Amino acid sequence: MRYLKQLTDRRVGPNLSRLAELDPGLPEQGADVGDILDLLETVGGEGTVATAAGRYFGYVIGGALPAASAARALLSAWDQVADGLTGPSVIKMEETAVSWIVRLLGLPEGTDGAFTTGATMSNMALLVTARDTLLSRLGHERGEGLIGAPGLRIVASAEIHATVLKSLRMAGLATKSIEWVQVDDQGRMRIDKLPELDDRTLVLCQAGNVCSGAFDPFDELGDKCNAAGAWLHVDGAFGLWARACSDTATALKGLEKADSWVVDSHKTLNTPYDSGLALCRHPQEMQASMAIGATYLPATVSNPANRAPEFSRSARGAETWAALLSLGRQGLEDMLSRFHGHARRISGDLTALGFEVPHEVHFNQVFATLPGAEDACARIAGHVQASGEAWFGQASWKGRQGFRISVSNWSTRTEDVDRLIAAVAKAKAEVMAPA
Repeated sequence: MRYLKQLTDRRVGPNLSRLAELDPGLPEQGADVGDILDLLETVGGEGTVATAAGRYFGYVIGGALPAASAARALLSAWDQVADGLTGPSVIKMEETAVSWIVRLLGLPEGTDGAFTTGATMSNMALLVTARDTLLSRLGHERGEGLIGAPGLRIVASAEIHATVLKSLRMAGLATKSIEWVQVDDQGRMRIDKLPELDDRTLVLCQAGNVCSGAFDPFDELGDKCNAAGAWLHVDGAFGLWARACSDTATALKGLEKADSWVVDSHKTLNTPYDSGLALCRHPQEMQASMAIGATYLPATVSNPANRAPEFSRSARGAETWAALLSLGRQGLEDMLSRFHGHARRISGDLTALGFEVPHEVHFNQVFATLPGAEDACARIAGHVQASGEAWFGQASWKGRQGFRISVSNWSTRTEDVDRLIAAVAKAKAEVMAPA
């Protein structure tokens, strides 16, 4: 509670001066629990970047809603393994959370999924499912391996997130032969540049460009994929939540036409790390690819290990259940609308300071650069970080150097945005001052 209460006023950056105290040498006899917690609270707490603070705008890291954070404490005490035999109550929470999210996002009836550590593992689970399903339709059954399997085509947005590519490699799919699709000035896939699709094709698109926040044209993509028998996969770690907000939902028209979707709770929904969610409109195919198949586990007992890569796992979905229950539909929409409103305001204020924001504000992302002095943007970001007033990082997009501001914390207030803009203005003045 002390840590949380001081987040509003503390510097966002960490105090690194005492980190050596965390390695006192492994004692012969165990240390007192109270002493360990004191060391954690002081040196450990001071050495954190205050990502849970309202003035943190880096890497789309949300804070933790009070209900979700408290749920984490209870779950740690219960120490439940998430399966129906050892954790029936937490499995009920997870299954309920999945069903709520399916409805909130307007996904097809029957869509199911499982919680994972994050978008990377969610992508991997779904890409393996897509791979196996496409191959089985071509007569190559699961269990035969990839050696001698028919070749699959991968068509992807030129700005697909790097974690999707990592997931492809882990799934044994070649990234060097990807058929890249050009994007427009907002970072959206261009339908007119989409190659002809067929039933060997896996199409990768995204809900929420990492710099601009833009959404790919799901409506047209879905129609083309469905007509060709291709699999459409949507990576929407932070941006898929925009579907649950009336301000932004229309930009995700046709989202329901995809075959699989990835979304994180620990980003936009503000649950503790880590919590990803893999959703599939073909849950029987997902289970065929992911099922654990141990003979000592009753087939009638619900087990998320049958829909996700991990076997032993925490009940992280219960934190999402607590977060959604604490917000309700209206609270979720209000929070998402605040993110969008703060981002629009930040874009306008940065433009007034002489920066350029070369995209529309689609959701909660703002990429900014300084015309004629792009190389100064990294130093401006560094000055703000060093000041402790706020935190955001440098970025590059479409060959331009700048910085990226992500609004994704439930506790961010108008006053926090005021301090951010003031810190940027001061940093710019210092960096651009004549030597």
